[in-house]
Amino acid sequence: MRRRFSAVLRHGARFGAAVSGGLLVWSSFPPIGWWPAAIVGCALLGWLAYQPSTTVYTALGYGFVFGLAFYLPLLPWTGALVGHVAWLALSILSALFCAIFTAAAVTLRTLPGWPIWWACAWTAAEWLKSVVPFGGFPWGVLAFGQANGPLAALATWGGTPLVSLAVTLLGFTASAALTFQATRCTQPLLAPIAVTAVVFGLAVVTATGWQPWRSSGARSTVTVAAVQGNVPRLGLDFNAQRRAVLDNHRRQTLRLAEDIQRGRLPQPELVIWPENSSDIDPFAHPDAAAQIDVAAQAINAPILVGAVTAGGNLDTDGQSTRNSMLVWTPTDGPVARHDKKILQPFGEYLPWRPFFRLFSDYADRAGFFVPGGGPAVVPIAGIPVGVATCWEAVFDRAPRESVSNGAQLLSIPTNNATFDETMSRQFLAIARIRAIEHRRPVVVAGTTGISALISSDGQILKESSFFTADHLVASMELNSDLTPATRWARALQGALTTAAIAALMTAAGRSKRRGSTPRTTANPQTVD
Repeated sequence: MRRRFSAVLRHGARFGAAVSGGLLVWSSFPPIGWWPAAIVGCALLGWLAYQPSTTVYTALGYGFVFGLAFYLPLLPWTGALVGHVAWLALSILSALFCAIFTAAAVTLRTLPGWPIWWACAWTAAEWLKSVVPFGGFPWGVLAFGQANGPLAALATWGGTPLVSLAVTLLGFTASAALTFQATRCTQPLLAPIAVTAVVFGLAVVTATGWQPWRSSGARSTVTVAAVQGNVPRLGLDFNAQRRAVLDNHRRQTLRLAEDIQRGRLPQPELVIWPENSSDIDPFAHPDAAAQIDVAAQAINAPILVGAVTAGGNLDTDGQSTRNSMLVWTPTDGPVARHDKKILQPFGEYLPWRPFFRLFSDYADRAGFFVPGGGPAVVPIAGIPVGVATCWEAVFDRAPRESVSNGAQLLSIPTNNATFDETMSRQFLAIARIRAIEHRRPVVVAGTTGISALISSDGQILKESSFFTADHLVASMELNSDLTPATRWARALQGALTTAAIAALMTAAGRSKRRGSTPRTTANPQTVD
């Protein structure tokens, strides 16, 4: 009886550690934003994975519980308007990647310097989650919870993979330290501590302003405005309000022009409107084009306008549409465009529509959007401006493509009218990481907010409130230098994933040769 009671206590403690670890990682993200909590959460998960009695199969369970505790509180906004089924399904799917990682960690714990291989495996799992299924779901990448902390500076060197690597390496090195207390074996600690010291030192030095890749010449500046027109009400019926939404953005731009005329604000050289600020196709509806003309002429500057446009031949493909950002000048109207290339599944389009219709009538409300092409850069007032429209900005490849193609400023127009303020806060943290990653100023323009003007070091220059009409104006420094992250972050992600796979193969081979499983190959000195 005493032995059974002891086992119950042990499993209860481990279940509690898994839940606590996931909640700690969640708390590193907005709206809480306790960036060190992610490190502690990873340390708890690492402690669970290193226990000798933790097998590959029980690790799947611990990792899944950890993932649920992380994603369930992170993603409730996904189901606020479409029901709890979508929220639960997405959270469960995301938690599976945490389970896969933890099972891999049990296999890797036999290798020297295992915290390093664990960190590589975590970044590999994040990459996998950003690819599958349905194009991936990168929301919840650990790097996006570090916008307020010193590790964010590492994004300049290696993008989100390096930041996530640093977070997990710190956490798993702490797990190794706990192992040292139990075993007095220093072997797991030496290499991880050395690598951690180098990575953290690089973050600290970069945070002081060290940028060896920066050209010595002076940089030009541009005055940019972001307009947040707001919507009559939040919800999935946003499209039914499209006339009012266009009116709101025209009206707010006229207020901006009035503030300029009265000397309250400087004259902007370019203006950014949000995604879906004109959900009426201005090419098919002259009255919508006329409203945009009025706004552009009043502000006397080109406007980047978010519009829904025909995706094909209206006579043969009436449902097909594109999510477009149009450069609209005061004199010539639309002169350039970016059509969204990375579309949001279950929103802008629905994979397996007949299947998902069996579960929810919301399936019939998903869009029929088709992806665009092009360099993801548009010329506005003679400046190459990168465009990553809403969902695109969550994927590493979208802003990297813009900057690689010459963008000196990044714009992230978004429509958050179907979500809430928590989602907008999390999205703003992503935008800040993108600014640091490529050392580009970033303009976030949202229909309902939160809109913001962000400097190239990730600092918020100006910010709007959620669900209000507002306009923001600031001078921003342009940049044409390419950071190490812009050049090599993709290669780094590939190297980390390759290292994780190679380490797994090595560990599995060693286990097979010894005729044992990961269950019995943990450090025999560890006392459970």
